[in-house]
Amino acid sequence: MWFVFAVNWILPFDLRGLGLYPRSSGGIFGIPMMPFLHANLDHLVGNTIPLMVLLFLLVSSREDSWLVVGFIVVASGALLWVLGRSAVHIGASSLTFGLCSFLITVGVRERLLIPVVIAILVGLIYGGTLLSGVIPRWQSDVSWDGHLCGLMAGVLVGFWFSAPKLTRLKDLG
Repeated sequence: MWFVFAVNWILPFDLRGLGLYPRSSGGIFGIPMMPFLHANLDHLVGNTIPLMVLLFLLVSSREDSWLVVGFIVVASGALLWVLGRSAVHIGASSLTFGLCSFLITVGVRERLLIPVVIAILVGLIYGGTLLSGVIPRWQSDVSWDGHLCGLMAGVLVGFWFSAPKLTRLKDLG
């Protein structure tokens, strides 16, 4: 993200136009590009810190962490491409919201000590942001629909990558 931001600052043209534009053929290429493109330094810093925390929690608790990140990026981007407002969407917020909901979903489903502790930690730190970030703001530059698609993608990927813990003996048979 930082490298792309620096390159964009140096280049005579703006890379932000490569972001995701819903329901357009060119906008499909924005699905993998969106997390790397940011509007300004505040936007970049605002995404970097939570992303570092969430990626650390993910990498330290799962062997398939980079696969999870890839699936969240693709799933959130695909959902945003289908459901998003007509605007160029950029930034790593979809990934951040996806990682939050993924870590919470895995903790709830697996009910193992480490995932549960991580789910509680993520809920305490980012719960308010998760709730307020998906509230529609029609006249805003904030991609609330990108946040919502990231949240939904994280839940879907969390279900895909986790197995519910059996809680009763009759569940075994």
